[in-house]
Amino acid sequence: MKILVTGGAGFIGSAVIRHLLAATDHHVVNVDKLTYAADRRSLGTPEASGRYSFEQIDICDAPAIRAAFERHAPDAIMHLAAESHVDRSIDGPGEFVRTNILGTYVLLDAALAYWRGLEPERASAFRFHHISTDEVFGELDATGLFTEETPYDPSSPYSASKASSDHLVRAWHRTYKLPTVVSNCSNNYGPYQFPEKLIPLTILSALEGRPIPVYGRGENVRDWLHVEDHCRGIELSIERGRAGEVYNIGGGQELPNITVVDEICRGVDAAFAKDATLAIRFPDAPAAQGRATAEIKTYVEDRKGHDRRYAIDETKVRAELGYVPARDFTQGFAETLGWYLANEAWWKAILAR
Repeated sequence: MKILVTGGAGFIGSAVIRHLLAATDHHVVNVDKLTYAADRRSLGTPEASGRYSFEQIDICDAPAIRAAFERHAPDAIMHLAAESHVDRSIDGPGEFVRTNILGTYVLLDAALAYWRGLEPERASAFRFHHISTDEVFGELDATGLFTEETPYDPSSPYSASKASSDHLVRAWHRTYKLPTVVSNCSNNYGPYQFPEKLIPLTILSALEGRPIPVYGRGENVRDWLHVEDHCRGIELSIERGRAGEVYNIGGGQELPNITVVDEICRGVDAAFAKDATLAIRFPDAPAAQGRATAEIKTYVEDRKGHDRRYAIDETKVRAELGYVPARDFTQGFAETLGWYLANEAWWKAILAR
């Protein structure tokens, strides 16, 4: 297939493109506005595949999006472009409404017109895959799981904007019969993640000796999903997913935030104990000075509207698509920490800008 990926220079989008080019024969068209959180270095050298092209386009630019459909004639859409950081949505919700809601509408409008012009066989195989979040469901108590039938109850401007875009995609299927698939994922982590999110922020704070912020008491629980496992779930959703269906993709790894932070602190300390050169490279790190990284944990005021717990029921995606996450958190985190230690140039350039 030729797959048009929106947001392909972001964290999950770049991982999806790396996966598609390495593990499949699909062709990829990367459509990205290149906002602050995008970084084309995260893609490696995709041009070497001979199956990659790039378009710098704002998904809210309707004429440019229509022209991209006409130029590339995709067989499927993977829609990942979104403003995604909850804290930023609280401080400035307007950009989230614009990109996540209006941008999704523009894509749906262009996709519908394009799909209606396809030959019947291509039209039947076409998919518009909207990648969303479990945050649209709100919060869970100490027990229970999000299923595909869980009512929406978003808590933040970010999750509300993603819930709105989910509803648009579902409506375009029900009203216009556009063959859509929606997937809602849990918290992603892994290499190339922009350092405003919990895991990279904690790792880099530990390396640079900056306070590690922990909201409240760190008791909020998340289901952690390695981004490369998510990429396999996305691939399966677009290749095997039934039109009009919704799939929840999780990692099956529920952990309180404070447990994640403590795991990072222990992992950094162990890495410095094993490799003496790290103390030379990161002299401001507590571990370089013979102190425990956990000493720089700082408890801060809890975030507004902070959901207590997320957890995903993966029964449907496992049964229908054959999805099984390959990594537990211990393995996935060890790989992630190793990547950040080995790729200082990537994240230092981001921090500098």
